[in-house]
Amino acid sequence: MSDVPDDSLLEFPCRFPIKMMGRDDNRFRKVAVELVEAHVGTVSEDAISAASSSKGNFLSITVKVDAQSQEQLDDIYRALSDHDEILVAL
Repeated sequence: MSDVPDDSLLEFPCRFPIKMMGRDDNRFRKVAVELVEAHVGTVSEDAISAASSSKGNFLSITVKVDAQSQEQLDDIYRALSDHDEILVAL
């Protein structure tokens, strides 16, 4: 038994959606997927969904990943937050 408290509400491994928002251009989609893949490996096209904003200026991309740990998710969100193309990461 570990002495480290487990305050995560998630049980790993688990399927986890990572949502990102940015300007609606090809560069944003490419960067968003590449940043996630750097931490989880190749993501299949059926695990990626996208939706444009009502005026078409912004794009929301959701990538469903098989998360292995809270640390892995934290690393992904740090990478997303540090990149200029990613306006919001949820």
